[in-house]
Amino acid sequence: MKLNKNLIAGAVAACMASAAHAQIELGSGFSVSGFLDMSYFNLDLDGAESTEKSLGIDQFETDFFFEGSKGISAEVDIEYGGTSGTPETFVEQAFVTKSFSDKFSLKFGRFLSYTGWETEEPTGLFQYSYAGYQPYFYGWYQQGVSAQYDFGAIQLMGSVINSAFDPLDYNSDPDVEIGIGISPGENFTAKVFMIDEGEDTYSNLWASYKVGNVTLAAEVVDRDLDTGADGDGYLAMFNYASGFFGFTLRYVDYSIDDTFDPIETNSFTISPSFKIGDKLLIVTEYRMDEYDAGGIDNNTAVVEALFMF
Repeated sequence: MKLNKNLIAGAVAACMASAAHAQIELGSGFSVSGFLDMSYFNLDLDGAESTEKSLGIDQFETDFFFEGSKGISAEVDIEYGGTSGTPETFVEQAFVTKSFSDKFSLKFGRFLSYTGWETEEPTGLFQYSYAGYQPYFYGWYQQGVSAQYDFGAIQLMGSVINSAFDPLDYNSDPDVEIGIGISPGENFTAKVFMIDEGEDTYSNLWASYKVGNVTLAAEVVDRDLDTGADGDGYLAMFNYASGFFGFTLRYVDYSIDDTFDPIETNSFTISPSFKIGDKLLIVTEYRMDEYDAGGIDNNTAVVEALFMF
């Protein structure tokens, strides 16, 4: 896995019986890629007389790329979607990168945080659903400046941004995000990240190991907030992928120690996936969530169609 989550997405999906996801050349340094994500979702709440069902487009995204001279490149991602309320179209990312060498680069604009094992896009997930703790521990889309340096077995990355969690927050003091990655071989990667948001700090450590058709991953997250709403959690994942078929098992456990809105929960996910042709991936999932605080036990079943171009 490389330094940013766009590249992680392609690498992860390759291990999940995935369809092809490559840029389409438009000429003169311009290219485009994207995906259409559609799903059928069934939620069964414990103690409820009926289930909640939905069918529709979760997300449609088109990513535009420009490769210029002297190491200058740019990317703009346009997304249509939204699983709650009215879907909208908006600019997800827009940034310019200056590569000074094959090891060192700077970028500025609006971009996604480096933090976290699970990617923001469905094209980079091993299963349909997210762990669930991302809003509490991962950074999100940000605006600012970021630097990356790749020593080979060791990678360094750091950003100075307006806010680690809200790209539209223009009035707060800048946040800082730093990270280090270790990849002594092709099959093993470990990364640790730290976010400094004034009096609040967030830490994230994950590692993955691939042997043959099997990928193993684990993650530990933690936060220390000035308000006392601390939290921690962990994730363990197993994936097998061969040919047109992939199979994922994942366990997640986390807690948020908030006096007014505490959360203590765990989940177990089973997710087979099937490749149909070069561009279409069918992902199925059954997930069981248990809550000791902050929610109602529930089971969900999903069938997802993910088309990539």
